[in-house]
Amino acid sequence: DGGELSVSIEAYMALRLLGVAIDDPALKQARDFILDRGGITQSRIFTKFHLALIGCYDWSGLPSIPTWLMLLPDGNDVFSIYDLSSWARGSTVPLIVVFDRQPVYVVEPIITLNELYAEGIVNARFELPRDPDADPFDFANLNTAFTALDAGFKLGERLGLVPFREEGLRKAEQWILERQEATGDWGGIIPAMLNSMLALRVLGYAIDDPEVVRGFAALDRFSVQTDETYWMQPCISPVWDTAWMVRALVELGIDRDAPELCKAGQWLVDQQILDYGDWAVKNPDALPGGWAFEFDNRFYPDLDDSAVVAMAIDRVMLPDAAPKQAAIRRGFDWMMSMQCRDGGWAAFDLDNDKDWLNELPYSDLKASIDPPTADVTARVLELVGELTELTDTPEAYSAMLDRDHDRIDAALDYLLREQESDGSWFGRWGVNYIYGTSGVLSALTYFDRSADIREAIGRGALWLIEVQNEDGGWGESCASYTDPSVKGQGVSTPSQTAWAIIGLIAAAPTLAGRERAAIERGVQYLIDTQREDGSWYEDEFTGTGFPCHFYLNYRYYPLYFPAIALARYRATAEIVAAETSTAA
Repeated sequence: DGGELSVSIEAYMALRLLGVAIDDPALKQARDFILDRGGITQSRIFTKFHLALIGCYDWSGLPSIPTWLMLLPDGNDVFSIYDLSSWARGSTVPLIVVFDRQPVYVVEPIITLNELYAEGIVNARFELPRDPDADPFDFANLNTAFTALDAGFKLGERLGLVPFREEGLRKAEQWILERQEATGDWGGIIPAMLNSMLALRVLGYAIDDPEVVRGFAALDRFSVQTDETYWMQPCISPVWDTAWMVRALVELGIDRDAPELCKAGQWLVDQQILDYGDWAVKNPDALPGGWAFEFDNRFYPDLDDSAVVAMAIDRVMLPDAAPKQAAIRRGFDWMMSMQCRDGGWAAFDLDNDKDWLNELPYSDLKASIDPPTADVTARVLELVGELTELTDTPEAYSAMLDRDHDRIDAALDYLLREQESDGSWFGRWGVNYIYGTSGVLSALTYFDRSADIREAIGRGALWLIEVQNEDGGWGESCASYTDPSVKGQGVSTPSQTAWAIIGLIAAAPTLAGRERAAIERGVQYLIDTQREDGSWYEDEFTGTGFPCHFYLNYRYYPLYFPAIALARYRATAEIVAAETSTAA
């Protein structure tokens, strides 16, 4: 896509720190690119933050984050740290410490990046970005209001008038320590882990203090090292991958009591989180019962993983079904309690939807909140459908399903409201409208009891058919997040093709055969692109972290999703063949 300014500055900085000479041809080319786009002063806040840590940017150009924010009571109407999304919260609390202390570290080799200031370092203005079209006295404009607030905070810092500074720092320190797992992890994501480690060091923790030692061990587990490379994973997904793999193997026809499936199923049951996490602040009456994405993340179970795990373990025939059924009921009750006021479900939190937080000066990723989304809501409803129609033991779940029918109806209404005018649904956690549309169709197929729902299913399926590629596959690039006019467009990929097939198969009962040709072509694409070892290759990023900013390449996506698609196609073909034979 031609490159991105902030990423280019960060890569340039890294190469300089690795000893690459300033006149290296690659750096010359990068420097021209950076300067053509305005240089360091036009980069995002977090780029400037990392530059400030090594003295290549002035801390005065970064936002102030008052430590007394830690002391604001939970649940107040204006703001508490629990109004931030779980991922923003886990990164922001340690940054409160770091931004207060404003450390500058001497690293070898000592570098400056003065050459990346387009206006020249002597003319550089270290200040927050301002809306050039905004009235500087119009405080209804959030950019103007936050810029003025920041100026006030900075004046207070210069005058030594920072109320409750030390109390806020102690509260932040306590919060960080309480949320470190015994394994050293924080929140299961690298930003929270790195920021927490930095905060502890800023607070004076030694390199050999137990908290720091455990933190380094956790970071090391996220690393991948080969003979030639070393890189960090932003997160790891063992629970998510295992649940989807179990579902795929069951649908492929592996005996549901096979030792391998029972081992995986029992492991998933054992991963259920029975501790109270941050979610309980806004949902204090609920009992725990969710699952997290990672190995070690007690504080942040999520709805998407919880629903997929419940569907996976329901299909496995464990020697003793009672503990599995109890785990599913606990998980279901927790999920129902996490339904947001508009009927949808978010990933991690309840009613975490204060839009103005995305306008905070340091929120340049626009990911400070966790509102409900169609894809997560659909996943929970898909679980409801499977526990109603596919489970071997409907009597184990009928009471809870009957109890929560009003919640289910509200969620269905939410999905109907979220449908785009062209029939698609937005995908928050996978790229993008193909992912969202497939997920919603997979859920709505269990609830096609009204004309409105059947119409929504038909429109969603027809959109998938319309965006099928000439080669029979489906593909969509990350660009659809910034430019919805290219939704559903992109090079065909195994995972996105599988999602489309899964969605169309789910919608088939409402389509009167209009989907068959598209499904056949999609299946042929998967057959043609399968490798000799049975896998598929996919280089594209089809997972979403933060739309428009951060994407993921799940290495198992091009394995278990095509497997599920082909298994469902086979099952559908067998049903059609049986019906044809009976009719004959």
